[in-house]
Amino acid sequence: MEDLSLSTLVWLRMVRFVENSNQLSNDHLRQFDLTLAQFAALAHIRNFQPITQTDLARGLTVTGGGISRMLSRLESEGLISRQQDWKTKHISLTDKGTELLERAYPSQLEQQASLFDEVLDEDEKTQLHALMKKLYEHSITRREDDSQS
Repeated sequence: MEDLSLSTLVWLRMVRFVENSNQLSNDHLRQFDLTLAQFAALAHIRNFQPITQTDLARGLTVTGGGISRMLSRLESEGLISRQQDWKTKHISLTDKGTELLERAYPSQLEQQASLFDEVLDEDEKTQLHALMKKLYEHSITRREDDSQS
């Protein structure tokens, strides 16, 4: 295997952390009978309801087909409702969806925060936050530049 640059090693470590964090979240959310993707969809719907299916897919960066299948399951479980307005479907949480998210959300936040709180002190978390913000903002700029060329 070739020698990898430090930047590549950092990227690989970030990818592995996110993958592991997502698996831990899926394991944790199983108690609420949710996957991480479903949890993210419900939280996004709560924040922007009523939201169109297109805007939800864009906000979650998933395909239209993928979001359609997930929404069908969430609707069949009574967690969301979809209202057709001519060609546009608007999605909102049902009372059952709201209640489930009110239980799952704080639990999920606590589970994720513990990954950082157990190993990083406040200064390290502040530094990591600043670095991740810098990388994120740069990636957004690159994406915008690439879409314009």
